[in-house]
Amino acid sequence: MKSKLLLALVSLTLAGTAAAQVKPEDAIKWRQSGYGFMAWNMTRIKANVEGTYNKEEVVKAANAIQAIANSGMGALYLPGTDKGTGWEKTRVKPEFFTNRDGVNKAALAFIKEANEMAKVAAAGDAAATKEQFGKLSATCKGCHDDFKIKD
Repeated sequence: MKSKLLLALVSLTLAGTAAAQVKPEDAIKWRQSGYGFMAWNMTRIKANVEGTYNKEEVVKAANAIQAIANSGMGALYLPGTDKGTGWEKTRVKPEFFTNRDGVNKAALAFIKEANEMAKVAAAGDAAATKEQFGKLSATCKGCHDDFKIKD
């Protein structure tokens, strides 16, 4: 038990140290890359539920989204990343950094639906996958509406 507690404390300390050493522009690049990768995978699922359904492709895309949803990307919203440039100028609204309850609610909803998307995709039912994709998409839209600057 003591060794598990010590390992947890060391992990938290190292994670905090690593985050403190990240340059704001790198954090912005990494989160933009994560969201871009998720967008590609959302597009893959959409193409399958609106066209010829390929379970294997949907499972791959759903698993990729689930992995990113559970990766702790919130750690990339460091102080100083509310403005600046990664691959492009960040489009995060200032409210993201002040509305922690709203952000947490949006993040938890997204994680829940991403986990469910992977589970439903694995079952292979095209209709159920389409329904779950709608739920997952709604969590993306909600966060974009509240916390992303429109183009």
